[in-house]
Amino acid sequence: MKEQQDEWLAGRNAVTEALRSSQSVQKVWVAEGVKKASIHEITQKAKEQNIVVNFVPKQKIDTLVGHKNHQGIIASIAAHNYSDMETLFQRAEAKGTAPFFILLDGIEDPQNLGSILRSADAAGADGVIIPKRGASGLTSTVAKASAGAIAHVPVVKVTNMARTIAELKERGLWMIGSDAKGDGDFKQLDASMPLGLIIGSEGKGMSRLVKESCDFLYSIPLMGQVTSLNAAVAGSLFMYEVQRKRS
Repeated sequence: MKEQQDEWLAGRNAVTEALRSSQSVQKVWVAEGVKKASIHEITQKAKEQNIVVNFVPKQKIDTLVGHKNHQGIIASIAAHNYSDMETLFQRAEAKGTAPFFILLDGIEDPQNLGSILRSADAAGADGVIIPKRGASGLTSTVAKASAGAIAHVPVVKVTNMARTIAELKERGLWMIGSDAKGDGDFKQLDASMPLGLIIGSEGKGMSRLVKESCDFLYSIPLMGQVTSLNAAVAGSLFMYEVQRKRS
């Protein structure tokens, strides 16, 4: 299948070369029982780049790639290249607007990530920031769900979200968080400031450290019986509120 070829590298040589190059490796899977000495370079380079290595039964790897010609090791790769933080600031400067970044604290569903990229593009956000661990990366599933937006919205992958937030605040951004228990209605947010909009994970919301880093916490009024919105939907409402006020 084409989608599998886009997302997976199989075999020690292929995985090793990907880690040596600038190719965006997201995770590495190693079959249980593989001699660690034979994959020492792979595990070492993965560790240096903060890439997760999962040791799983061989059958799991067979299922993931759809064949058995993998030598007990595979890697998932990004369907699209990642960007850097300066690119986001440069985009805002080129437009002559205050920076508007979207920070995703652990969005795991690739469909949600794709939808958020689509909304970010439509709402004029300067880029999206995601963590290296515990979240979806730029897979081909994300690319498909984004309906082409993945080619227009720069995505930055960071090692530590809380530290990144602190650095962005030092550069003048104010952090607003989407939280069901937020103190104010999201329509009260001030969109004129340089903004970082933080959207938490689908089930747990924002992590404690990230939540404590927010300057403002806003909620979306819900009139029905459900107690929360899908993360991508909530994020879209916030993005369009910023766009509405800025336009």
